[in-house]
Amino acid sequence: MAYIQVLPEYGLVVDPMVGIVTTAGVSYTPVLEQVAELEKITDDLVGMLSGEGNFLASFPNREGVLNVAGGVTAFWYGMAIGLLVAGVIVLGLL
Repeated sequence: MAYIQVLPEYGLVVDPMVGIVTTAGVSYTPVLEQVAELEKITDDLVGMLSGEGNFLASFPNREGVLNVAGGVTAFWYGMAIGLLVAGVIVLGLL
């Protein structure tokens, strides 16, 4: 792999395959690949906030499943809190 000398007195070169100024002999390609993978994961996490779309670790044709899961979870939390409040009221009347 060839490098283009930028500042030889500081050992800085340009990696033409990646397009980044780096030190001679050091390539940031593995780091950039990991950053690209992390960007995919963060886009997936941000996509979960809207509840729409297909996610990285899901099976095909599962769009919108987070809306259903959120509704079911809200229903059960509402039932639990409602029964707790009703129980406190009933025990208060005794």
